[in-house]
Order: sequence, then structure tokens, then C-alpha cells
Amino acid sequence: MLTTRNLSFAYDDGKTVFENVDLDIDLGGITVLIGPSGTGKTTLLRCLALLDTPRSGEIAVDEQRFAFPIPAGGHAPAPWPRLTAVFQQLFLWPHLTLRENILLPVRLSGQTDGHGELDKLIEAFDMGAFIERYPNEASLGQRQRIALARALMLKPRYLLLDEITSALDVEQIAKILGYLKTLRGQNIGIFLITHLLGFARHAADQVLFMDGGTITERGTPDILKNPQTERLFQFLSVIAAAS
Repeated sequence: MLTTRNLSFAYDDGKTVFENVDLDIDLGGITVLIGPSGTGKTTLLRCLALLDTPRSGEIAVDEQRFAFPIPAGGHAPAPWPRLTAVFQQLFLWPHLTLRENILLPVRLSGQTDGHGELDKLIEAFDMGAFIERYPNEASLGQRQRIALARALMLKPRYLLLDEITSALDVEQIAKILGYLKTLRGQNIGIFLITHLLGFARHAADQVLFMDGGTITERGTPDILKNPQTERLFQFLSVIAAAS
């Protein structure tokens, strides 16, 4: 299980982004985080990936625990690639083809051959028509699929995803949803941020609503139909009116 307890983060100027966040992300489950822009969702994901350092609290990745603030001289091996993240920025190398971008982390991790697994992902994500292009020759939606495939090539136990369907059409979103459900069946723990409530309803085992730097409501996808707090009700009403 990937967990946090009383996790808080603040910028160097002292501004708090989120505080006292408790999460339980199960293997074989999909946890979806929703909420308004600017509430700290991406920063929370970056902290889970140990790319940003929390101000206080604890993160546990299975038996490996990270307590914050880190004591002077303290160090623990990072949980990568057991835990892998895909961010909105994607971070593709421009001088490598999309195929080479996918295979690079596999080679750096010491795996000798990832081509068989890549062939499966090319078929699953319909990437055959553009896999030999360079990033600047591909659409944003195509690059999103490449970044997701690159993460999956590392065969993580926990997969953290930040708006990985934002540039995809309905058909591709459905394929990604189906693949995430397949990963859940393979006992992979998935944590994803999305603004697509329909995607959240169909994907999630657990839904979290974050507002003002705190988790204000959590539950099954049913809370998207019957919110228990006034703030979530307002948020859902605004989205419904805009759609």
C-alpha cells in the first residue's frame, strides 16, 4: 500500500499548499483525485513521487517509510521505478524518436529487451502510425500516450498520473480507461488526477475531493452523484453548468 499520514507541503516563502493529507492507495485499486485548479493536486502527486519534499508528515511505499522533515544526513533509497509518475509536462527527449523515448528508461534500468512489451503497448494505444516520429512531429494526445507507455514499460507497482487524458478524444480515453482497469486487475495501485468526472466515475474505486489544500470529502464514485459536503456540491454544480 502507498500511504501518507499528516502530509503537508509549503513553499520556501512559507505559503502552505496542502496540509495534513492522509491517503491510502491500495494495490489493485484506482484512486482518483478531483478538485478546483490551484488547490495543490499536482504538488501532492509530486510529493508522492518524492520529487518535491514535504514539510512534515510521512509517506510509506509498502514497507519503505519516508518521514519529514528529513533529519540532517538522513537518506533512504528512492522507490523508483517501483513507483512511477506521468506528469502533464510529459518530459520527452526532443532528439529521440517516440520509440526511443519509451525504451530509454528501460535501458537505463538495466533491462535488456523491452521490445516485446512495447509491441503490446503500441497495439493497445494505437501508436503504430506515429511511433517512429520525433516529439515535435506528434500531437499532444499522441505524446500523452507515449509518456504513459514509457512509464508502463518500467512495470511499476504504483502508477501516478496527472491529467493523462486531457488531450485525448473520447475513443482514446475509453481505451486508456480499459487499460487502467487491466492494470488494476494485475494488482497495480493507480493514483490519478483528472478534471473529467465521467472518467472518474468509471475508473475509480475511491474518489477524493481536494479543496483549499485539504481533502474535504472521500468515498466511492457515488459521492459524485450524492456529495456529502456543500463544497463538493458547489463544485459539481459549476462543472455541470459549464458542460
